[in-house]
Parts: sequence; C-alpha cells; structure tokens
Amino acid sequence: MDDTTRGVLEWVVPAVVVFVTAAIVIAAAIWAIRRARRSPRARAGAEQVRSRAGITLVRLDDAVDELELEVALSGALYGGHAPTSLRRARLSAQRVRDDAFARFEAISATHVHPAEIRRVANRIEAQAQAALATIASARAEHAEWMAANVSASDQIAAAEQRLRELRDSMGDPEALVSSMAARYDAEEWKPAARAAHGALAAVADAQRHLAAAIELAADPSRAALPELAAAERSLRSAQVDARALEEAHRLAAQASAALSDELAAARTAVRQAIVVREHLGAEASDLLGNEIRACDAELNKIEVDAARRPTDAVNQIARVRDRLDLAVGDANTAQQRIRGARTALPGTLAAARIAIAHAEASLSHSSTSADARSRLIAAQASLADARQASDPVAALDAARRARLHAEDASALADYDSEQQRKKMP
Repeated sequence: MDDTTRGVLEWVVPAVVVFVTAAIVIAAAIWAIRRARRSPRARAGAEQVRSRAGITLVRLDDAVDELELEVALSGALYGGHAPTSLRRARLSAQRVRDDAFARFEAISATHVHPAEIRRVANRIEAQAQAALATIASARAEHAEWMAANVSASDQIAAAEQRLRELRDSMGDPEALVSSMAARYDAEEWKPAARAAHGALAAVADAQRHLAAAIELAADPSRAALPELAAAERSLRSAQVDARALEEAHRLAAQASAALSDELAAARTAVRQAIVVREHLGAEASDLLGNEIRACDAELNKIEVDAARRPTDAVNQIARVRDRLDLAVGDANTAQQRIRGARTALPGTLAAARIAIAHAEASLSHSSTSADARSRLIAAQASLADARQASDPVAALDAARRARLHAEDASALADYDSEQQRKKMP
C-alpha cells in the first residue's frame, strides 16, 4: 500500500465511522421520540385532551337542543317562522356539531396516533367553543328583541296551544301500554310504560308551570319568563317521551308481523348451509356442522316464546344469521352471498332500528358522554347507509354496523348513568 492510499484511508475511515455513528444516534433518537409519542403516558395525555373536547362537544350538543327549543317557540310566536338570526345560528351549530361528532368517533379508535388525537381533539374543542359563542350571541340578541316586542301573554298562549296539540296527538298512553301488556312479555312493554309515565308526568309539569306563568303575567312587577321556560322544557320532554312510546309500540307491532317470515328465512339459511357443507372437506365440514346444529337449536329456543317477545326474537334471529354467515364464510359463491344478504337484510334492519330506539331512549334520560352520543350518531349514519345501498351485501354489512354501534351507545349510556348515580350523595 503506497503512502497516498494510506493517507486517504486514514482520512476516510474515521469520517465513515463518525457518519455511521451519527446516523445510528439520529436513528435511535427518532425511534425514541416516536416510541415516546406512542407511550402509555403520551396516550393517556392524548386521552385527557380528547375527554376535554368531548365535554365541550356535549355542551354544544345540549346547547343545540336548547336552541332548537327556542327556534320552535319563536316559530310559534312569529307565525311559523323563527327569526333569521336564530335559524342561522342553529344551522351553523348543527353543522359544527355533526362534523365534530364524526371526527370525535374517528379518533376514538385504539390505533390512532396520540399526536393525531391531540390535533383533532384540540380542533374539535376550538370549533365547539366558537359555535357555543355564536349560539350565546344569537340567544342574547333574541332575548333582547323578545323583551322589547313580545309579551308574556303571547308566549303563554302559544305554549298552551302546543300543549293542547300534544295532548291530542298523545291520545291515551295508558291504554296503549295496556294493549301491549296483554300481548307481550314485560320486557317488551315496560319501556313503553316508562315513556308513557314520563310523557304524562311532563304534561302535568307543563300545566303547572303554565298556570304559574299565567299568575305571574297578571302582575307587572313579576317576571313570568322563568316559569314559561320551565313549561317549554316540560313540553319538549313530553314530546320526546310520546315519540318513544309510539316508537316502542310500532317496533313491537312490526316485529310481531315479521316474525314468521324471519324465522322461515333463517330456517332456509340453515338448509342452504347444509348444502354448502356437503361440498367441503372433512375438517371444514365438521366445523360447519357444529355451527349449523348450534344455530338450529338456537332458532328452536327463540321460537318457543317469540310471539310474546317479538322485538327480542327479531334481534336474536339476526344474531343467528350473523353467526351462520360467519361459519359459512367464503364457502358461499358470490350469488349465494347476494341471495343470503337479501333474505337477512329485512330482519337485520329491524334489529338495527330496535337497537337504535333503545339507545335513543337510554341517551334521552341520562347525562351521557360524547362517546355514547357519537356512537349513536354512527349507528344512525350506518342505518341510513344500509337503507340507501343498492348492493344487498353492503347494505347488510351497514345494518350490522348500525346495530353494533347502537348496542355500544346503550352500554356507554348505561355506564354513564351508573357513574352519575355513584356520585350522588
């Protein structure tokens, strides 16, 4: 080796060592930073930011509900048309809320990077705070205008009219519950009974508050608006419960009418699975055979008291169809999957609607978290996708997602209610 070559090597080798060492150090630092950003501590910090955004989002959701109540009241006073400022604020806040709930649901998944959770959650909170400020400004402007231009007696008259209309639309809730109790088991009619009781109690509260408002309005030195606002809230609660009662009765009646068809379709699916089994290898055939027998036994069990528990039966049949489809898996041809999806879709849609109705009832009577509310919104969106899909397989998948999201929403709402009860003295 000559002197020139030796000189070059003496310069190059240390330089390469330095560069390689620096590259290793940089790579290790990048790895450490990325690991730190995904560490349990980073995820816990991101979860705190997400929870804070969720609390603000719940406030926005409640404020939108209150604003809708005020828009309805204003519409009654202004010949059916709420003031432009209120309607504009409501539409803007609704758009922000709906978009925020969709993004909140997206960052609830466990695989989302903590940094992304922080970024999106901070944006949700900022936009929700801005929407809350818009609502507050519109309501203050409206309250100032109302005080100057609308008398308490006008508002009372409008509330009394809505109370009369609500009574007429409700009919006799107790008679409706009695008719359900005569046909179905308690688990079918008890939600309707709770809704009926809530509606009647809310109507009585509205009457009491309106009577107090009338008395206060006769005295110019006293303010009737607080009692009137309480009456409006009771009217809204009565409307929610009245709709829940009607929905419970409708779902039970529809499930009862569809039971025979759903059972027949499930039995047909079992027979088709038996045909598929004949073309499988020994091991796969044995596994599918076990599932077929289990599904058949489950259908026999459901059928025993299906007439007395129609909504539960429809839901259980849909679960059996899910289990059978999963067992058959890829053994079905594309044509068989489409045909099976068509027969499973009506029952699964019914099960999704039942689950969503239960979730809506759970969320309407408790202080629920953003997680529960976002899951219900996801269920409603998936149900809409299922109804609009032209492909029966895609529609069936969307209906199943809707049912699962709704069941998650109910479970989260129940958990929220339990936590609230524990905090009470």
